[in-house]
Amino acid sequence: MSEAWRDATAMMARNREVLLVVAGLFFFLPSLVLSFAMGDAQTATMRDPEAAESAMVAAYSQWAWLMVLLGVVSMVGSLALLALLRDHDRPTVGEAIKTGLVALLPAIGAYLLLAIGLLLIAFLTIGILGPLLGVSTASPTLGQLTTLAAITFAIVLYPAVKFSLATPVIAVDKVHNPIKALGRSWRLTKGASLQLFLFYVLLFLVYFVLALVAAMVSAALGLIVGPGAGLIVSALISGALSAVSSVVFVAVVAAAHRQLAGPSAGAVSQTFE
Repeated sequence: MSEAWRDATAMMARNREVLLVVAGLFFFLPSLVLSFAMGDAQTATMRDPEAAESAMVAAYSQWAWLMVLLGVVSMVGSLALLALLRDHDRPTVGEAIKTGLVALLPAIGAYLLLAIGLLLIAFLTIGILGPLLGVSTASPTLGQLTTLAAITFAIVLYPAVKFSLATPVIAVDKVHNPIKALGRSWRLTKGASLQLFLFYVLLFLVYFVLALVAAMVSAALGLIVGPGAGLIVSALISGALSAVSSVVFVAVVAAAHRQLAGPSAGAVSQTFE
């Protein structure tokens, strides 16, 4: 894991100028747009905390199309970043974005297949273990529900980690068949699933702490400068955190793929250290 982290930081350092451009276009700006679009709901929530749930539900319903669009934009950005970080031909930003656009549909297909598969596994787990744990009774206890949720999450997490390298397989190895990309990810992660899982958990914990600090700072500044200016400050902080965290996670995935697939596309020569 330490080797993967060093590799990720080295790739980010070597490509920091182009990474800033791509991160700004595909992560910072979309986050900024979404924050301003959801601004009325956030302001209403601060004015009346009791109406927070209804305000947020209404906002998500209103802006669902924008979230999907910005999600697609961010996906193109992630694929472009993978091309920038891992392609030995060192493409320009324009060439990397073109790679991201070409890989977009295969990546969406792989994500949809993965999502459907994980939902089926979750439903099967609940259907099989629910009666055994007594959850199917009229009044299951909180402990029974918690146990079932924890087991289901753990079972679903395993294939999620195994298929986590599908995007670099598509963007770097140029495997544009979603099923083949998922299969290659499964093979590449053989014997490395636990290390990858621990790596992802560490990244999530760091992100969670940073997001918590960012939320507290945004709230404090909002009280000082007022709701209007506070929304702008919050959007800027959220956008910056989104851009940095996205770049770091993509770099880590690229580094993991490099260790498992080898320094050049298609060469399976290393194991995850």
